Amino acid sequence: MKKLICIKCPIGCTLIYNEGKITGYKCLKGKEYGLEEMTNPVRIVTTTVKTTSYTNPRLSVKTSKAIPKGLMFEIMKEINQKIVYNDIKIGDVIIENILNTGANIIATQNIKINRI
Repeated sequence: MKKLICIKCPIGCTLIYNEGKITGYKCLKGKEYGLEEMTNPVRIVTTTVKTTSYTNPRLSVKTSKAIPKGLMFEIMKEINQKIVYNDIKIGDVIIENILNTGANIIATQNIKINRI
């Protein structure tokens, strides 16, 4: 038996996972969240990548969709190796299909690369 708090709506139901079943939810979102969290947890990754700009040395990015929680550290290793050399607009793909997850790493800010 495992307890978790649902984060899908403001109610914050206490969910109980026991023998493959979820109880304690007050809506279907809670049931779906609990089952997913116990069987295949996923997360949106938000972080930054390096740039060659002296005024904007980091660019904020995120995954375009939720990725398996177990891949987060491997994904961060890939992201940390990336350096952006060109001007970027919000939504630009920085890394395509990271680790074959189907998720892209996309920019969440605009930057101009101004070099010294």
